[in-house]
Amino acid sequence: QLQLVESGGGLVQLGGALRLPCTASGTIFSFYVMGWYRQAPGKQRELVATITSGGITNYAVSVKGRFTISRDNAKNAVNLQMNSLKPEDTAVYYCNAKAVGNRLYEYWGQGTQVTVSS
Repeated sequence: QLQLVESGGGLVQLGGALRLPCTASGTIFSFYVMGWYRQAPGKQRELVATITSGGITNYAVSVKGRFTISRDNAKNAVNLQMNSLKPEDTAVYYCNAKAVGNRLYEYWGQGTQVTVSS
């Protein structure tokens, strides 16, 4: 079992920045591919960014160049730095952990609201 807790959401103006930390506890953090997803009202949850235990990153086209995902395996933490925020970035952001062993292991945080005003 892995427990994920996000923080750092809030209200920010167009062009502003926010940092979303996610801390994990419960099992071996470094096994997991960590990610951030988001869900806007009336829309499906979508991938924002992922990072492997070795630091390989992947970003949605809509956030590439503005968002940066990073992790600290020693601190069981993954962070999402969001710059140049736009109103369309408004969503609930979820921290995600995923690993494949004898089955898929996947865990979600409770989500944190990010609102970008114009």
